[in-house]
Amino acid sequence: MFTEARMAKAEEILKKCGDRHWRLSAAESCTGGLFAALMTEVPGSSVVLGRSFVTYSNRAKREVLNVPAALLEQHGAVSEPVVEAMAQNLFDMTTAHLTIAVSGVAGPGGGSAEKPVGTVHMATATADGIVHIRQSFGDIGRREVRLATLDAGLDMLLHRLN
Repeated sequence: MFTEARMAKAEEILKKCGDRHWRLSAAESCTGGLFAALMTEVPGSSVVLGRSFVTYSNRAKREVLNVPAALLEQHGAVSEPVVEAMAQNLFDMTTAHLTIAVSGVAGPGGGSAEKPVGTVHMATATADGIVHIRQSFGDIGRREVRLATLDAGLDMLLHRLN
């Protein structure tokens, strides 16, 4: 699961953050802690990785990340406004300099015409603002959607750090 390529990206993210004396935090939904698990595979990651939350349910998103219930009701958990709120609120409530938030439909069920299985929203937040991306991985299988989300999140963080 944690391939050499994924480990190399995790190490690069941690090094770039460490060189800047930045802290990193994550709010994960569909990945269920994969990002935090990968980062903590790297020795010394505690210098950079401050906090990570698995906020899988809407209730957790409300209670832990202060995502407004109205936002969840209006847009759904898998949406640009919700992941942006997750990333920004995590940034505001921690000492992190960079946060990432992910929410998606991993499948096999749960998809809709508007948000089919494989739809994932991700956002990063820094003092410079929020960056959002939407990915459409397709119905490639639950595990594969989660791993593809992890890979896209790593790439997003690296892009944000470059």
